Amino acid sequence: MNRWLVLFCLINIFTATARKTDEAFCVLQRVSKHSSVPVKLELKKGAGNMYYEYSVKDGVLHLKGSDNVSLCRGFYDYVKTHRLGMYTWSGNNIRLPEELPAASSVRVESPFRNHYYFNVCTYGYTMPYWDWARWEQEIDWMALHGINMPLALVGYEAILARVWQKMGLTEEEINSYFVGPAHLPWMRMGNVSGIDGPLNPDWHAGQLALQHKILDRMRALGMKPICPGFPGFIPEAFRRIYPDLHIIETHWGGAFHNWMISPTEPLFAKISEAFIKEWEKEFGKCDYYLVDSFNEMDIPFPEKGNPARYEMAASYGEKVYSSIKRANKDAVWVMQGWMFGYQRHIWDYETLGALVSRVPDDKMLLLDLAVDYNRHFWHSEVNWEYYKGFYNKQWVYSVIPNMGGKTGMTGVLDFYANGHLEALSSSNRGNLVAHGLAPEGIENNEVLYELVTDAGWSDHRMDVRDWLKQYSINRYGKAPAQLMKAWDYLLKSVYGTFTDHPRFNWQFRPGLVKNGSINISDDYFKGLESFVAASEELKDSPYYLTDLCEMTAHYLGGKAEILTRQIDQEYLLGDTLQAHFLQSRFETFMLGMDRILSQHPTLRLDRWVSFASKAARTEAQRKQYEMNARRIVTVWGPPVDDYSARMWSGLVGSYYLGRWKEYYKGRDSGKSADLSSWERKWVEENRVYKKWNSDFDLIDFSRKMIGLSQDISSADLLLNRPAMIGTWSLARNSSKDLLFNIPARMLVGLNGVSLECLKGKGDIEVTGLVLEADGKVIYSSSDRVLSDEGILNLKLEIPANVTANNGCVLKLKIKSSTDSAAGIVICVNKKQS
Repeated sequence: MNRWLVLFCLINIFTATARKTDEAFCVLQRVSKHSSVPVKLELKKGAGNMYYEYSVKDGVLHLKGSDNVSLCRGFYDYVKTHRLGMYTWSGNNIRLPEELPAASSVRVESPFRNHYYFNVCTYGYTMPYWDWARWEQEIDWMALHGINMPLALVGYEAILARVWQKMGLTEEEINSYFVGPAHLPWMRMGNVSGIDGPLNPDWHAGQLALQHKILDRMRALGMKPICPGFPGFIPEAFRRIYPDLHIIETHWGGAFHNWMISPTEPLFAKISEAFIKEWEKEFGKCDYYLVDSFNEMDIPFPEKGNPARYEMAASYGEKVYSSIKRANKDAVWVMQGWMFGYQRHIWDYETLGALVSRVPDDKMLLLDLAVDYNRHFWHSEVNWEYYKGFYNKQWVYSVIPNMGGKTGMTGVLDFYANGHLEALSSSNRGNLVAHGLAPEGIENNEVLYELVTDAGWSDHRMDVRDWLKQYSINRYGKAPAQLMKAWDYLLKSVYGTFTDHPRFNWQFRPGLVKNGSINISDDYFKGLESFVAASEELKDSPYYLTDLCEMTAHYLGGKAEILTRQIDQEYLLGDTLQAHFLQSRFETFMLGMDRILSQHPTLRLDRWVSFASKAARTEAQRKQYEMNARRIVTVWGPPVDDYSARMWSGLVGSYYLGRWKEYYKGRDSGKSADLSSWERKWVEENRVYKKWNSDFDLIDFSRKMIGLSQDISSADLLLNRPAMIGTWSLARNSSKDLLFNIPARMLVGLNGVSLECLKGKGDIEVTGLVLEADGKVIYSSSDRVLSDEGILNLKLEIPANVTANNGCVLKLKIKSSTDSAAGIVICVNKKQS
């Protein structure tokens, strides 16, 4: 009789006496692709942190754990320790041999009680149209990676609509407020309303059914889902029912709005309590409720130092928690902590302390969402030190390894491996109860997620290079020298530096951005070349071929960025013939990216749009959902343009390349292209994308594309200054409105911009200047400033503590008084002036 069949009979005996482990066993069956797995599962709950034990005896893997998630994590640890494969978004190569490798007893205890996952925005940038099959894969991924505390926000609007209808709002009033599925996170956070709506009864019914499956599976695995609560954002139509209701209109991003009621309003408590009761009537009791009433919001508190400020903050916090408690006395209030670092000028130690002061310590969970931003972008004191252990409230150490679902590579891998050790050893660790990650979008940078989730189960320092070797063996089957050389170069470039929004310049609207934000140094290109060079030894690995598609695209993306700068230089210098030649090369690289990414399992626009199509029940819904799906990954609103910045097949060749061709057509004709209309048409049209023939040799294609582009170098750029943000040109006696994107990191210390004339007489003047951060004007001037010997210097007076997450834009009105002229724009730092 087959050995595995004998073991299957034994396992049936094992599991029959422990039915509580059934769900874990089903996960192992799915991920190992076997109907029987030689494993014995045993739950041994303890009062401390999550843990697991494993050993192999007589060909059977014995697993003990504190919960089902720990059992799954123990299985995955055994698999990776014995080099039996890996389970990720782009593939699963777990392969259990006929006879399991021997293993003496191994016990791993997490340094944390819980492991957190997701960001509110993940539900827009990645998951808005997922079906149950995709959700099941994600929950399996969570279980294997040891995650037991995920956000579970599906179905929120269906319950909200029920509550509001019972309170007297009409279906039309609710629908005019609701947004399309991909924009729901920002409606939930009070940022937007009305974009790409309405939601219909089909949508609500489908989401309720889906959330039942999600929560049932999570709970069966012993997870602790964090469900949505009511944060105070409502349709303005409530004024029809409550004429005296005080509603604040919120504003966000310079173009969006919503409406908010204060937690001190009786209606806040009424809706909050009704919502939780309706939620639990539908889905059963929940222990954790996410309520973010203040995320990225200005707050109507008195000035710092005024006792009224702290009393108001304390009252707000008390009211929010009390409204939750009235519906469920055992529930914990969960709050995102993005604002703790991003808006510390508002949320100082005393203000946040007041907000949480009247909430019991064990009834609040603060998500310290973005420790990587504290360390590598804001360069500020970490929150647990600044807030002195978070006032003894429960808190989660978390990182944000992705913004908007961007696919550009970035992140200090050594920090993601070991940063949490600082929190664990701090005298201000307070009531640290969980480790987590809160990406805005997933299905990208898979090495980083594998590392972060491994690190969360470790209480000792990890050697990243050793870890990368094991990662490579599990992913590709081996780790040849060329591959490890690739990792070494990438560790010195994109995976040794942090960029908050990694985008190539060609992913922005043409003409706005000179330099992208991805670290395309020489080490970057050498690393990717080394990765491709490893193909001879790894050509039989499906995972390698998948990653080869992505790495080749990253290489071409960097070369395409340099090309756009070379093309711009040729236009500036007047060599249109050379500009046209370089444009043809640019198009070749963009189409090369598009073609090779068409063979990737996840990095494809057609896959993304397909999820939206399948969620529809009618033709009208299909058009609405597909448009909504296209909007979120491109113009977003507009504005918040190009925030998501995906390197996807279909997007590179159709959207990005198409827009650049339109832009160059305008440069040749002398008429500025109407790119906003072009973008809107692309989003709203029901279009068919180019289908690439899959019958080609990926390795041969990659090598050829690398060879074609190796000569492109930033060393050939004459205009290659680090602080340069763009170029300008003017015809004789003409004027023009110019727009330049300034990276948010350059705001610190920025006190001016300089326009230098490189061609023509340079008799120019500026008659207007506006600087915006996240859609808000932070400085403007209508003063007339004249050039002096071809240089025009503009002073900027930027208020202290100004931050910009979504973008910073400089608008100039420029005029040539005599001859035609052209030149560059450079940011001036205080240290330079």
